[in-house]
Amino acid sequence: MNYTKTRPKGYAAWNPRAETLEVLRHVEDVLTTYTQHWPLTIRQIYYRLVGAYGYDKTDLAYERLCNYLNRARRAEMIPFSAIRDDGWNRVEPICYEEPAEFIQGVIEAAEAFTQNKQTYQPYNVFLLAEAAGMVPQLARVAEPYSVPVMSSGGFDSLTIKYELAQEAKRSDRPTVFLHVGDLDPSGVCIFDSLAADVQAFSNNKANFIRVALLPEHIEQYDLPTAPAKKTDRRNNGVSTTCQAEALPPDILSGIVEKAIHDLYDMVQYEKDCQREIEERKILVKLFSL
Repeated sequence: MNYTKTRPKGYAAWNPRAETLEVLRHVEDVLTTYTQHWPLTIRQIYYRLVGAYGYDKTDLAYERLCNYLNRARRAEMIPFSAIRDDGWNRVEPICYEEPAEFIQGVIEAAEAFTQNKQTYQPYNVFLLAEAAGMVPQLARVAEPYSVPVMSSGGFDSLTIKYELAQEAKRSDRPTVFLHVGDLDPSGVCIFDSLAADVQAFSNNKANFIRVALLPEHIEQYDLPTAPAKKTDRRNNGVSTTCQAEALPPDILSGIVEKAIHDLYDMVQYEKDCQREIEERKILVKLFSL
């Protein structure tokens, strides 16, 4: 079969069946509920459908949903800005068409000036996400606290482990890596392997805290689970599995924000926020002359 001819390319009209339209209406409800957390990953949408609408929790159902969302975006039934796929990176050079554009950029930068809220905090904090697609969503939670967010990758990302260790070694304060990952044998091993390697590279200057997904989150938030695969030989005590993306986006945001608060001196944080306002006013006045 020639898939280049049978699969739609670019925008493509679509007339889905009644049962498919019902699923898409549920997807629209999910996207409307969590608009402020856009872009969502497809797995987050999938687990909201499972939890709220009884959508089948099977590999086939997930694959079917991926196809629906592909067609719905091509048909402009769902905005592309609502969903993020993994695996996309972009590096863009900083350049200007003329000096006036640069000057305007400086003024806008002054208007958006933010104080580094970590400067006077007791810990140097980073947030790691096992799923790359969740990084933009988590970054919105961490940004007010000046906490960097990055995808931690899998077992083989030696470069990431080394670079995280260098971050810890450069800091004159204890460094804490908060981690969001799946609760399954693979996800737990990823976290354990990452922590052990970074600690070894950094001479034990790095500390790791797994903030999600934790076993208690499953019962607390009534999350869908599956038994661990019998073929998985990892013996780390995980018999019931659940994905981090099964957590509703607003609940995950609250868990992450609380983890940051637990490490921060919030009195100092409020002082830094107030100083930021005053310094922004000074910069805007200076560059707007």
